[in-house]
Amino acid sequence: SPCRFCLHPGLYEDLMGTHPPGAHSLVAVSVGYFLEDFVDMLCNQKLHQSWELLFHHSVVIVCFGIAVLLHQYVGFALVALLVEINSIFLHLRQILLMANLVHTTCYRLNSIINLGTYVVFRIATLAWMTRWLFLNRENVPPATYAVGTVGMAIMTPMNIILFYRLLRSDFFK
Repeated sequence: SPCRFCLHPGLYEDLMGTHPPGAHSLVAVSVGYFLEDFVDMLCNQKLHQSWELLFHHSVVIVCFGIAVLLHQYVGFALVALLVEINSIFLHLRQILLMANLVHTTCYRLNSIINLGTYVVFRIATLAWMTRWLFLNRENVPPATYAVGTVGMAIMTPMNIILFYRLLRSDFFK
């Protein structure tokens, strides 16, 4: 969380080896969540409906799994978890859609908050992570740098496309 950066300022200087107490456990639990959600989608959804999320989860599981197993890059994974703050509003949007509450003030308010948190916690966070990875490329081992670069190269366009879909669906019908 953003408070972790205030309480553990070493994260600003070292996202590879430094992390606050509990961060490794948080990332490990997140891997478990993404694994469980992945299996649930495989068992309960049609592949053509969930392939993008399955792909997203695969990338996260690999990247976070490396951080958990190596006890390195936990700080970087912690930054990546900021993206999940927006998930609250994405999931609320889905619930409101399923409840057929699209034409309500609640849906409209959630749409605005959803886009705002999307820009701050998804797009800006991914841009910052990509910048950090590029600026620290000489300090990151080549294999890890490759995984991180591929991860960012996959996640960034996926999130931009989803942002466009949300914008089109909720604001430019």
